[in-house]
Amino acid sequence: MHTSTTSTSVLEPWTAAQLAEATQGYWYQERQPQGSIKRILTDSRHAEAGDAFLALKGERFDAHNFVAQVAEKGCQIAIVEHPLEIDIAQLVVPDTRLALGHLGAYRRQHNPQLKVIALTGSSGKTTTKEMLGSILGRLAPTLITRGNLNNDLGVPMMLLELRAEHQYAVMELGASHQGEIDYTSNLVQPHVAGILNIGTAHLGEFGGREGICRAKSEIYAHIAADGTAIVPADDDFAEVIRQAVRNPKVLSFGAGGDVFATEVELLAQSAKFTLHTPQGVRVVNLPFAGAHNVQNATAATAFALALEISLDDIVAGLEQAQGAKGRLNFIQHQGQLFIDDTYNANPTSMRAAADVLAQQNGIKVMVLGDIGELGDSAAQQHYMLGRDLVSIKALNFVVAVGEFAPATQEGARSTQYGKKLQAFLNQEQALPFLIDLVKTHQPQSMSFLFKGSRYTHMETLMADLMEKL
Repeated sequence: MHTSTTSTSVLEPWTAAQLAEATQGYWYQERQPQGSIKRILTDSRHAEAGDAFLALKGERFDAHNFVAQVAEKGCQIAIVEHPLEIDIAQLVVPDTRLALGHLGAYRRQHNPQLKVIALTGSSGKTTTKEMLGSILGRLAPTLITRGNLNNDLGVPMMLLELRAEHQYAVMELGASHQGEIDYTSNLVQPHVAGILNIGTAHLGEFGGREGICRAKSEIYAHIAADGTAIVPADDDFAEVIRQAVRNPKVLSFGAGGDVFATEVELLAQSAKFTLHTPQGVRVVNLPFAGAHNVQNATAATAFALALEISLDDIVAGLEQAQGAKGRLNFIQHQGQLFIDDTYNANPTSMRAAADVLAQQNGIKVMVLGDIGELGDSAAQQHYMLGRDLVSIKALNFVVAVGEFAPATQEGARSTQYGKKLQAFLNQEQALPFLIDLVKTHQPQSMSFLFKGSRYTHMETLMADLMEKL
């Protein structure tokens, strides 16, 4: 786990008895630690006195190898799969990965006051989560999934941060394989849960959108009996999703749904629309650009209404919401506009970002990195993207960077606008072209949008260009 996933909040302490009860483990040689245990962590770099170090095993690593190291740092407790000849109190469990899940579930069960929202989807999860955090956080202490802690390890790690004062939790659940969301939604025990959309993210893992739909639909399996299922009204898979719902209470969002937007005005850095809900109608001034974010706002509204939040509180929360870092952040620098949308990318969000760029002023330049997790369809998806992006008349230049840039360029060349797109295999090659582009067009204003999958680190190229101006 990287440092960014480490919490800064003061956590509720554990006792040795609670650790054993939650994990069904045993204390090796009956050596039980005395006093309270301040936190459970999986990153050996941060272990210190008072912590319990949980030794995870992965395909390419085994944290049991770091137990001696954490003991030297003063950490007196380890949760392990087999006893080690090290002077440290050891709680032995059959599987440390599952033990982490049990510990997260234990924390969840011991906070019965908590109202939990769980959401998944191929795009929009992070922004919808931030919108919900803004709505609920105004009303009471709210725990929100941080960063990308949305998998079978991340979700229980977030649950470990629950405290007695938390009234709400907004948990983002990701799917990288069948069964993962079934597992994580069982841990979080949501009152309200739903799918935002079925896109093409992780296509390679599931062999097709039907597989993605099946995996994400697992989120409906563990909603409280009196809870509410949230469904997208205008998704290709809307019917299939509805069939997965088990709760009598259902709220839908989007065109044709219970919660929807009309009179949408898309402005350069924001949007204005009329929000229709079963509780009434309101005009919303949303501080997010793009039609996709209006859709995210209708989804956030449906989730919040299901928790009986008033419409006035929902609108106030939406209007005060802020985007996550690297999610359509607008930065003015040396007279140019830089839109940082580098957090992640899939084909749907890439097209949505291009539409936002098309709304801006001056010479418009879209800089895109590769999209990962598309499996065998990667080259074809990039080809279609190149074709579609250059066809947006308002975009002046498209710069593709990475292994799939040539496929993106082929797509562009299948249209009459092929010359708009330049392809580069890496950022070092792309940077001089971008610098020249600015010089050539001075003193005209320019708007750049940078986007790519997380691993492409497109924010580096953006920072390098800003530095050279």
